[in-house]
Amino acid sequence: MTLWQREILLAFRRRSELVNPLAFNVMVIALFPLAVTPDMQRLAILAPGILWVAALLSTLLSLDTLFRYDHADGGLEQMATRGTPLAYSVLAKVISHWLFTGLPLMLMSPLLGMMLGLPVRVMPLTMLVLALGTLTFSCIGSMGAALVVGLRRGGLLLSLLVLPLYIPVLIFGTGAIAAALLHMSYIAPLLFTAAIALFAVALTPWVAAGALRLSLND
Repeated sequence: MTLWQREILLAFRRRSELVNPLAFNVMVIALFPLAVTPDMQRLAILAPGILWVAALLSTLLSLDTLFRYDHADGGLEQMATRGTPLAYSVLAKVISHWLFTGLPLMLMSPLLGMMLGLPVRVMPLTMLVLALGTLTFSCIGSMGAALVVGLRRGGLLLSLLVLPLYIPVLIFGTGAIAAALLHMSYIAPLLFTAAIALFAVALTPWVAAGALRLSLND
């Protein structure tokens, strides 16, 4: 809890880094009607994929700094030498990252969905799957961020590492909203999205902790 409170305090001190992913997400979605078509019926068909791709790219923008500042000021060494497992510290940072990136994206999704012509009846489902999906993005992204934390320009490598792992979340999350749009059952893709999120929360902090220890040893 102490580390989590520290992460929240540091996040408020770096407000510009919090605003950038949200601004990017809004700009991407606002440009789609201009670039594709202003027809709301056609946009509604494309809306699930647009929302998910924009959320994925917005999350990638903030992953590179997940451990970088702690690595630069020696905070990682202190976390690694504490009595608690390093995975707990990683989990606290992941939750903090999701609170300031994934949660705002989820709360903004009804407004952005309306811009793309999504019907109101699918908004609760859209918010739910985006909450699960962005949490998974943060968890999986922590592994990639831990692997490249010692590199000067690891942003591109980080994207190459985590993007293939994001694809199942993208498929099932988009499929759930698309099924709801077509009045079909969305239970299966929703459950798959939830299962991936639970698996990621349980496993990725330990993998990221191991990667951080390797970086510290180097």
